[in-house]
Amino acid sequence: MTTVFYLVRHALKVKAIGDVSISSEGLRQAYATASHFRDLPISRIFSSPLNRARQTADIIGRGADRWISTDARLRERANWGDLPEQTFEEFVEMWDRCTNERDFSPPVGDSARGAGERLSSCLTEWTARYPEEQLIIVTHGGLITDFLVNEFSPEELNQKHPNFINEQSHLVSECSITVISRSADGFRLIDFANTAHLTSRFT
Repeated sequence: MTTVFYLVRHALKVKAIGDVSISSEGLRQAYATASHFRDLPISRIFSSPLNRARQTADIIGRGADRWISTDARLRERANWGDLPEQTFEEFVEMWDRCTNERDFSPPVGDSARGAGERLSSCLTEWTARYPEEQLIIVTHGGLITDFLVNEFSPEELNQKHPNFINEQSHLVSECSITVISRSADGFRLIDFANTAHLTSRFT
């Protein structure tokens, strides 16, 4: 039995510190994404509890007529503002070190490997609980790539984008859709960071 997961990065956020909301452009992206999912057989929607993800998920959920369940395991690896008085430059330095040293434990948040394991745990649990269903997971770009680097070989990832490991921090754009399936044989990467729905007309 196979469960299909649509991993959606949250819409474009306001550029500020803390648990920020999505921007006006982010609203447009979220509604376009909702339109894309409207006619697909989605059974459940899960979201990170952070505002930018929850707001994106709420718009998608209204379009799909589905309730939203939040799960803290879908939170980003780290969020600017979690560490008091941390500047943006310090946050980026911490983020980049975590990306390059996957087992480095930052002063706030998770290591890249640990964050990816969080998402793997979620998807494995939900595969057993919701076999043969299609689920939307609204989460964060860093968490998606942390998961992918954990679960797939560099050769597999390079088929989706050349030099994936080194470029990973720039590959998952806002409201892109990555499609993963999970069965007894493990995870399968079906589509990566697709944004075609954002350029098509929606109602």
